Amino acid sequence: MQLIDNPQYAAAAAVAAKLRAHGHTAYFAGGCVRDMLLDRTPKDFDVATSATPDIVTRLFEKTFAVGAHFGVVLVVEGEVRTEVATFRNDGAYTDGRHPDAVHFSTAPGLEAAREDAQRRDFTINGMFLDTEIFAQTGDLAAAVIDFTGGRDDLASGTIRAIGDPMLRFTEDKLRMLRAARFAARFGFTIEPATMNAMRALATDLNQVSAERIRDELTMMLTEGGARRAFEWMDATGLLNVVLPEVVRLHGVDQPPQYHPEGDVWTHTMLMIEGLPADCGVTLAWGVLLHDIGKPATFRRPNPAVPGDRIRFNGHVETGVAIVQALCRRLRFSIAETEQIVALVANHMRFGSVREMKLSTLKRFLRLPQFEEHLALHRLDCISSHRHLELYDFARGQFEAMPAEVVQPALLVTGRDLIAAGYKPGARFKEMLAAAEDAQLEGRIHSTEEGLQIITEQFGSAQKQSA
Repeated sequence: MQLIDNPQYAAAAAVAAKLRAHGHTAYFAGGCVRDMLLDRTPKDFDVATSATPDIVTRLFEKTFAVGAHFGVVLVVEGEVRTEVATFRNDGAYTDGRHPDAVHFSTAPGLEAAREDAQRRDFTINGMFLDTEIFAQTGDLAAAVIDFTGGRDDLASGTIRAIGDPMLRFTEDKLRMLRAARFAARFGFTIEPATMNAMRALATDLNQVSAERIRDELTMMLTEGGARRAFEWMDATGLLNVVLPEVVRLHGVDQPPQYHPEGDVWTHTMLMIEGLPADCGVTLAWGVLLHDIGKPATFRRPNPAVPGDRIRFNGHVETGVAIVQALCRRLRFSIAETEQIVALVANHMRFGSVREMKLSTLKRFLRLPQFEEHLALHRLDCISSHRHLELYDFARGQFEAMPAEVVQPALLVTGRDLIAAGYKPGARFKEMLAAAEDAQLEGRIHSTEEGLQIITEQFGSAQKQSA
């Protein structure tokens, strides 16, 4: 781990040093300390201090009070923002997410930090780092301040709630999903009492906003370790609360000649396991939900029909309806919903990609973010029959056809039809599609030729007016 040239580290260390120079205790806190001990470069560095928010805002030239009620101030130095939080203890959490009130602790030395650590979520996130000692000695272990046993749990690979797990999860229900996410991201196990509390309180997740649940699930899918995260959620009952549609994939058999890996749950878990870390949000959700319509459309083989097999007739259309409802429930944006739905709606089209008319193929290849359709299909193949011939063909065609080939400027437009004497109406769409098909297939090269195609297929403008 290289921190010397890390601007976030340098800025946060300077913030802590300035706070100390003015007589305040200041340490790095939380996830950044955990990541440093795991020899991972933190995404950001947070500072915990005995200085109250008003003092922080006076000491630094540019600040933003992002959570003044909770004692959180952003200190801005150039392009870098450092989150500075005052040591505190929390009051009751009546909304299941945030304390009703907080009490700042300004005691000197370690006592305020000790008190602050007790209100955090997991032992691995409850440690502090004395940046002054670290700067002087370069000894990370000597600079860590650990009141909760976080170092031991890091060493043993354990996710453990600080104090009473029932209390920690009652305070903030989202912590249950965070436990599954951290366990998956780091390849850790969840300590039994913590896991039992997750099982006991799983249904309380309904009190958390859909947006926060969506964001936590998205992080699970895009941080690496997605399969482990979903297996932890499934084992604790959390998944049945947040995504019951996915739980229904369990035990839904598939035809072994196409899916030797097993049921739809196994297939889906293999696919999300193959998601790269930091993949796109819509690809991740499209992969998770691509076969979500299969449980509702499962049909066993008819023994009276030789060679019949398990079928899922209409599972794409059913899946699209389920995904649309799910995206509304989790409050995805319109753009994200459209792309996730498109991934589900089109994932079976690769099966006929070699037989498509050239115009149909070009329309397929010009779907927005077609790279995600390709990525989903590849994962679909390698998580089942492992045949990539259709993927290779589609990718080759996509790479060989530039945008101006798959979506050229139209030779025939609605204005051209009107100018030729056609009256706007229900058949305009069919006429324009016929002309575009001919253009995409190379059968016409001018507006005149396009209008001739329309005349041949739909009759002249004069006949339509008669």
